[in-house]
Parts: sequence; structure tokens; C-alpha cells
Amino acid sequence: MSTRTISLPLVLAAFAVTTACTGDPTESNSGFGDPDGAESSSTGGPSDEPTDTNGGSTGSTTSAPSDLGTTSGEEEESTGTPTGLARIRLVHAAAGAPNLDVYFAGSEAAVITDLAYGGASDYADMPAGSLAFEIRAAGTPAGDPPVYVGAFELDDESTVTAVAAGIVDSADEANAFRVLSLVEEFEDPGEGNAAIRFVNAGADATEISIDVDHDGAGPELSHVDRFADSGAAGVPLQADAAVQLGIITEGEELTAFTSPALAEGGHVFLIAAGMRDDLPRQVTGLGLLAVGPDGVIGMIRQNPIFYSLHASPDSGRFDVCIDGIARAVGHGFGEIVRIQLPPGGYDLEYFSQGSECDGEPENMQASGELVAGEQYLMVSAGEIVPENGDQLFHTTPFVEAFPLDEGSDAVFSVIHAGSAPPVDFGTLDDGHELTPETLLVADLEWGEQSEIMMLPANQYDVGFVPASVPLPAAPYGVVPAPMDQGTRAWMIAAGAVTPQGYDYVATVFTVVTSSNPWVVVPLDD
Repeated sequence: MSTRTISLPLVLAAFAVTTACTGDPTESNSGFGDPDGAESSSTGGPSDEPTDTNGGSTGSTTSAPSDLGTTSGEEEESTGTPTGLARIRLVHAAAGAPNLDVYFAGSEAAVITDLAYGGASDYADMPAGSLAFEIRAAGTPAGDPPVYVGAFELDDESTVTAVAAGIVDSADEANAFRVLSLVEEFEDPGEGNAAIRFVNAGADATEISIDVDHDGAGPELSHVDRFADSGAAGVPLQADAAVQLGIITEGEELTAFTSPALAEGGHVFLIAAGMRDDLPRQVTGLGLLAVGPDGVIGMIRQNPIFYSLHASPDSGRFDVCIDGIARAVGHGFGEIVRIQLPPGGYDLEYFSQGSECDGEPENMQASGELVAGEQYLMVSAGEIVPENGDQLFHTTPFVEAFPLDEGSDAVFSVIHAGSAPPVDFGTLDDGHELTPETLLVADLEWGEQSEIMMLPANQYDVGFVPASVPLPAAPYGVVPAPMDQGTRAWMIAAGAVTPQGYDYVATVFTVVTSSNPWVVVPLDD
């Protein structure tokens, strides 16, 4: 299913030209067309290719280059606004809306067509004064009612970045579609810094605070209300190095981003766009749209998130440490812990509970490369002291890629993480047995994930048996698996089929990814 997006380029410039110029209109690089209403093309979306909302990636999930912004030197001086004119551009940050066509008020021909979410127009010079415009969904006839009617008052010699935000057709005035007019007045951020202007264009984020460096020291930028910004002067941010930005809303940490290196003396808009309740991998998921003097730089996706699942039958509670910092303390069998880190690969160090990450770890596992915008299940399975041919302790990452629009069905996949040979997995019949008719996955090897499957929404009892056992058979690890409409989950065969000593016995964990944060259904409901 495609995502509807809408966008609003700088139609405005041409409109001002047609209403205020008595001679030849001022030339514009905005692509708005001529005063007679000739149709023109518009700038596309951000430089990254968005992730498909149905779960299939269509390109990179992080797009901002290693440097953001430009210096405030000669280039900026050469683009100053002449007396009597204003400069204006439009950025489309209204997630979930269709592409936009823009009209001058009362015009029959669109001057901007098909502007996409995440796109921006070039700056256009136009006479200062009033500017009225109408916006329609791309391809909508000019005679149809617009989705938005707006007007700006452009001051002489001003430079304006306009931002389309909000939800088209929303019945709630608080998050309805609108166009924000932001006059640019960036100040010198000081030696070694760049200036950012943060804009909260997230329609479902009532207010956002930012913890610079994501160090828990408290938000340096507090309470930017929905559809507001951090101020025209900009906020100094360290230049020439990646910066961690923790996002806090309603007093709780929501997520974090890695801002690529900013050029010293440069200035950049960082626009929080998208919906906080959508998945980070969705086109409409919350991201930071970086826009510099030369246009859209890219959409910065959320730092990768992984959930550590303890599924090792003979391991007690342990601490998970990364670079000497405890990320999970007292991590117990059947528990999941949410961990968010900057993109990259990590060594996961496993210590006995209470270690404070001191000394040599008892075990070390590689996370694999973690990509911005993605979420992972990190399953620690196998045994510290394997017996009877059991697998050695190992951590395996699984990327969350469940389809998002499957109607009334529940969507799931099965992972074999138990101390057992290859297994058959399925729901149980009325006699509480696994049968050929109720079998879902056959001969699943240890450490492997099945294909993605669907079940009608219902409450199921599930279990597994070694694949060598003839069916029907009484299964191991019998537990209830709630599979409600819209549920997306992994069902994980875990524990020991033949427990030794203090081994945890065979069971099934259901890790539900359709909740935020993820939850694991415990051994017994």
C-alpha cells in the first residue's frame, strides 16, 4: 500500500510576481512557472530513498551526508536579497499527505505540481508584500476545493523558509494541515560551532525537548511545542563531528538521532517530521529532515534499536555491557531489554549480574551492523556449558520486517532458539497435540527464522517437538500465544527439551513487535 504524501513548493514567489510587478517579472530559480500560469516541475524528496511502509526497504534508511550545512562566507553574501524583494522557499514536512499541487489564489493552472513529502523548492526572489495561495492534492482538478488556503506577508529583504506540516483532512484543529512561515535570521554560532534551527513539525508530538550529546544531563533545548521552532537565531551545536540528539517528549525519552558533522559557521534547519507512533522504518516514521542553504540534505533516521532477549537455558541473570557501559543489568531468562545506539557494529559483553562491567567478560558476541531506522531482536541462545550436543551460547540478530497492512490477520515468524535438534512448530488441536493439520513450520534448524506467516486473529496454544518425532505428538513448551488483529510477533522456541541441572525447561516466548515498546509474553499468562 503506498503512502499518501503532500507537498508545497514555492508557488508563492510567482504569485507575488504576477500580483505586484508592473514590468517584467523578476526571474526566479524556483521552477514556479511564468506569470501566465505555465505548469512547472518541482523538487523531489530528500536524498535518501524511503523505506516501504509495508516493510520492504527501497533504499538506505539514513541519508544525511558526512557534512551538513555551508559556511557563512562569500557564498551567503552573494545570495543576499535585493531591496523591495523577499526570498522564499517551501519544505514539505507533512507526513502521510499526498503530493501537492500549488496554485495562486483563484488561478486555474498549477504553478507547482507533484511536490513530494521531504522535498523543497529552491529560493525564489519576489516582491515583498502579501501572497495568497491554494494547495490541492496532486492531480486534483483546479475546480475542486483546495486542502489548504493560505497567505503570507513577506517583509522587504527577508528570507523565508516555509514548512508544510500537519495532517490533511484532520478533524482536530490542533494537528490540522498548515504552512509555517519561518523568517531566517541565523546568528554567528561562535568558533567551532554551527547553527541549527529546530522545527517541531511532527503532528503527533505535542512538544519536544532535545538532549544534546544524549548524555542524560537534561535537555539543552526544552519544550518546543508542536508546529513551533527553536528561534530565528539558531542554536549553537558543535561542528565537524557527529552529535547525538536525544528526543524527549512529555517527560519521557522517545528516541535518538545521530546528526552528521555540521560545517563550522554553517546553518541548517533540522525539522522533526513524521509520526512518533509510526515505525522508524516507515516513510511516515519520525525523522529529522535536514535542510541547508542549498536545499534538502536528507532525512536522518532514528538510531537503530535492538531488543535483547535472554533465551539461554543454563545462564543465570547477566549484565550486557557495551564499551564499558551497562545496557542491561540483571537480564533474566525470558526478558527483553530495549537498547538504542548510534548506527554501527558493537561487541556485546556478557558479565555475571552485578559486575558493573568490570574486568574480562564471560562471553562476547558481535551485534552485526546496526542500521539507522531499523529495529532488531537480538536473541542470546545456546548454553554456556553445552551438554548432549547442545549448541554453544550465541547471539543472533533478527531484523524486524513484518508487513504492516494484513487486515484482520496476525503476522508472525518462528525462531528456533531452544536446546533441541531441528523442530516442528505449530498450534495445538483440541486434544492439545501438534498434528500434521496444525503444523506451521517443519524441520526448523537451531538459530534459524521461518518465513513470515499469517493466522486469523485468535488465542492459540502453541508448542514444538523434535522434527524426528512422528505427528500427532504431545509437544514441548506449550504456552498460550495471543494473536490479536494487527499483531506482529516472533514465536520463539526456547529452553531445554532435556534439561540438565538448573536448565530452564522448554517453552515458547511470543515477542510482540506491534506494541511500543515491544513486549514478551511470559512463560505463563
